[in-house]
Amino acid sequence: MEFCVEDNSDARVLIEDHRIVFSCKNADGVELYNEIEFYAKVNSKDSQDKRSSRSITCFVRKWKENVAWPRLTKEDIKPVWLSVDFDNWRDWEGDEEAELAQVEHYAELLKKVSTKRPPPAMDDLDFTTTVVSCCPAELQTEGSNGKKEVVSGFQVVLEDTLLFPEGGGQPDDRGTIDDISVLRVTRRGSQAEHFTQRPLTPGSQVLVRVDWERRFDHMQQHSGQHLITAVADHLFGWKTTSWELGRLRSVIELDSPCVTAEQVAAIEQGVNEKIRDRVPVNVRELSLDDPEVEQVRARGLPDDHAGPIRVVTIKGVDSNMCCGTHVSNLSDLQMIKILGTEKGKKNKTNLIFLAGNRVLKWMERSHGTEKALTALLKCGAEDHVEAVKKLQNSSKLLQKNNLNLLRDLAVHTAHSLRNSPDWGGVVVLHRKEGDSEFMNIIANEIGSEETLLFLTVGDEKGAGLFLLSGSAEAVENLGPRVAEVLEGKGAGKKGRFQGKATKMSRRAEVQALLQDYVDTQGAEE
Repeated sequence: MEFCVEDNSDARVLIEDHRIVFSCKNADGVELYNEIEFYAKVNSKDSQDKRSSRSITCFVRKWKENVAWPRLTKEDIKPVWLSVDFDNWRDWEGDEEAELAQVEHYAELLKKVSTKRPPPAMDDLDFTTTVVSCCPAELQTEGSNGKKEVVSGFQVVLEDTLLFPEGGGQPDDRGTIDDISVLRVTRRGSQAEHFTQRPLTPGSQVLVRVDWERRFDHMQQHSGQHLITAVADHLFGWKTTSWELGRLRSVIELDSPCVTAEQVAAIEQGVNEKIRDRVPVNVRELSLDDPEVEQVRARGLPDDHAGPIRVVTIKGVDSNMCCGTHVSNLSDLQMIKILGTEKGKKNKTNLIFLAGNRVLKWMERSHGTEKALTALLKCGAEDHVEAVKKLQNSSKLLQKNNLNLLRDLAVHTAHSLRNSPDWGGVVVLHRKEGDSEFMNIIANEIGSEETLLFLTVGDEKGAGLFLLSGSAEAVENLGPRVAEVLEGKGAGKKGRFQGKATKMSRRAEVQALLQDYVDTQGAEE
């Protein structure tokens, strides 16, 4: 069983004799909880799970191993988020063909289990080789806060590897070398360099293991790109000038200034027909002087290319030079969904698509959003757009009314300040609700250069906005200093300085600064 949640965290799996409970947080921090009551008893002590950042795979043993279950769940009800279909498991009619491709590789893993403990080691994804060199190195990565970070480690070169280095528009593989995580794989000439945070001894035998989930995802997206490129060229003569395999979606740049919705639909229909036809995909290696190379689609070879040329062929559809990883049959793509287009660079069009498991995950996210909107808007999915439009119109009306009230309040506040017995010298006002327009209306209504007016809106101890008004000389002198005290930024002219602040808790310091200035000026006069 596989619980697919991309970029999950705080994953918890509880396997009991009659049920399994799974919970985690998704990339948006939303907590997910699923509970399945099994059809019959399982051996909870001999069941385990294997975790990654994209999914949690659970290997669960039935208590009576030779007794087939008619379905996975105790009740004959299918939750919308659950789809299971192993070789002789047929939980619900009509799902077998669509779901078989999704779990095919896990079925193969289960066949390889020779003992009950530990769970399958995915032997077909392991590779033994020799360490050639290991040198100190640094890797620049993006930290959790979005800032660039430098990680110290080692560049390891192996005699051979099954980890794909970044290239051809495809990101690199992830995996392990003797259970040491590989954080990046890059190509240097004919060699692949593996970045690890622990050293490996040159000459030693090591076991290399690939992150199959990431690899298979990249295979689906890359083969999907080849197929879309070929169909777009065949139907409309559009060439692919570049492409990007993104973390959540992939983009193909087409050499066309415009692609209509009808043309997108034709391409989508064409590629999915090829998938349903189960067209085989094969890989060949040709020498550079082979005459067949001239018949192969390509955008040129890298300057440091070495060795034979690798050609990926979709039978009867396309042949293309490519160094990337691909499926062996288009049926492994399951399906392709083109999400739409956007304007590209230099009079070109970007085509956005998903392939394989990404389509299922996209549908899961979309369905979850639809259910949440249905609960919030109290209407069916077909009425969501109209309901949101009504809310937007109501919100605009409320904002307009609120702005008018805020303006009236600003005028009233200005008059109150002007008529206050404390008027003169330094006048300070803070309000949690308000904006820059609110403060400017007060300053305009007061219009005095004899008084230093210091206005702030926002969180009393956090971030907010400020405005300093008074004589041009005083404001020019004090404005930058006020911004510095509040740890903010601002600008001004003609007796007014305003900006954003991050430390509104230091307003008292600003007031003391202004008062000191006024007292000094008074003493000099």
